[in-house]
Amino acid sequence: MSSKLTVGISPCPNDTFMFDAIINKKIDTKGLDIDIQLLDVEELNKKAFKNELDITKLSYFTYAQILDNYILLNSGSALGFNCGPLLVSKNKFDNDFINQIRIAIPGKNTTANFLLSYAFPKAHNKVDYLFSDIETAIVNEDVDAGVIIHENRFTFESKGLIKIMDLGEYWQGSTGFPIPLGAIVVKRDIPEETKIQFDNLLKESIQFALDNPESSKEFVKQHAQEMQDDVIQKHIDLYVNEFSLDLGIDGKKAVNKLINVTKELGMIKDQPERIIVEV
Repeated sequence: MSSKLTVGISPCPNDTFMFDAIINKKIDTKGLDIDIQLLDVEELNKKAFKNELDITKLSYFTYAQILDNYILLNSGSALGFNCGPLLVSKNKFDNDFINQIRIAIPGKNTTANFLLSYAFPKAHNKVDYLFSDIETAIVNEDVDAGVIIHENRFTFESKGLIKIMDLGEYWQGSTGFPIPLGAIVVKRDIPEETKIQFDNLLKESIQFALDNPESSKEFVKQHAQEMQDDVIQKHIDLYVNEFSLDLGIDGKKAVNKLINVTKELGMIKDQPERIIVEV
């Protein structure tokens, strides 16, 4: 029996790499009829708040806010060490001054914004930008600094920008946990069997991509916004790892830590008892 599922992912290389085998039918989708939408992660976050997609990529900070409607898959996460957002600028600022400057963020519901608030809780002068426009906004001095994510961590120095703080490094040093950045979640009201089936399918798709790295290159490049091949590969190497295949014990602890911190900061209320699909 065919099950129609609306699935949202971003056009970023880690997502297109992981989903290539599903989208392009390189593996058996086991009767699941999947309708894929490719959107910027903050657009996906907004859709998740509206409960629009059956399965979606989103920021872990968004997931913490919509736990009642969605549950986390074991596979597909962008989570790890030394892969967090960077706070960058044209000029060096003392940490005490960060609270006063104008900072570009890639969306208020992104984990990047959460990590900025975690490091600088009094920094409130924030401006939303599409993540790929933040470097230009800083260079043009439309803002004083910005939080960059994805491939921009590999390109900011070539634009004459400097790192103020590695927000992921700050999280790791403070908590001892890897950084939960992006998640794949599924609606809670979808049948349990379908949740498990898709979780296993995505894991198979990721393993296929890792085993056949050349297979997805054309599809990834097609959606990579004119990114250079070496930057694409660095992006995949950084964000697709053992946590992407399966969160495992350490990954689940990190996710719980992020949710607990958002609760301690008064950003969310109580959470449901079960936050991850049991496979």
